[in-house]
Amino acid sequence: MRTSRRVFLSSAAAAGATGVAGCLGGSGGGPSEYDCDTAEPEPVSELPQPVAGDPEADVVVAAFEDFGCPHCATWVLEEYPTVESEYVEPGEIRFEHWDFPIPVTDWSVPVANAGRGVQERAGDEAFFAFAKRAYELQDDHSLDAVGTAAEAADADPCAAIADAEHEPYEAVVSGNRSEGEQRGVGGTPTVFVNGESVQPTADAVSEAIENAL
Repeated sequence: MRTSRRVFLSSAAAAGATGVAGCLGGSGGGPSEYDCDTAEPEPVSELPQPVAGDPEADVVVAAFEDFGCPHCATWVLEEYPTVESEYVEPGEIRFEHWDFPIPVTDWSVPVANAGRGVQERAGDEAFFAFAKRAYELQDDHSLDAVGTAAEAADADPCAAIADAEHEPYEAVVSGNRSEGEQRGVGGTPTVFVNGESVQPTADAVSEAIENAL
């Protein structure tokens, strides 16, 4: 069934957090709007992790993130770029994104779904471009921001908005969270280098990578 309506996503400024990992939870409200003529997407039960770098690399860095978490925004926008330039782009590591919606805000799960939709339709590189822009717009907390992040990744903004609204990747995102829980993730961001948890900083991750190479 097709719908034509003004859709809304309510969310809030991210809550404060304690502990090394960063974000631990919170919620709130404040509407933002975006116009689209969208169909409800079909549910998707399986999707591989978004991967950057060399998929066959011996060193695997896995980051568990929540799109509503300000500490995750700090990791992605301020710390990860060093790891990306020194190890991902040269192909020395395999970098994996894992969704771990706590959720910190109502933004967490919808944006995770939108990101995985971008990944499925446009590929891993587009996913990471979407994720970066979504974190840059994290304080916006609106469907407008979801559409803008999709456009930054050269992806369909209305499809991303439909994914945010209807959450067709719920099983994929929940499966990521379950994997994180099995690995002992209790907050975000949590970063593993070859299965060992390290501080989510460029220095700590780089040191762990060097020790593993």
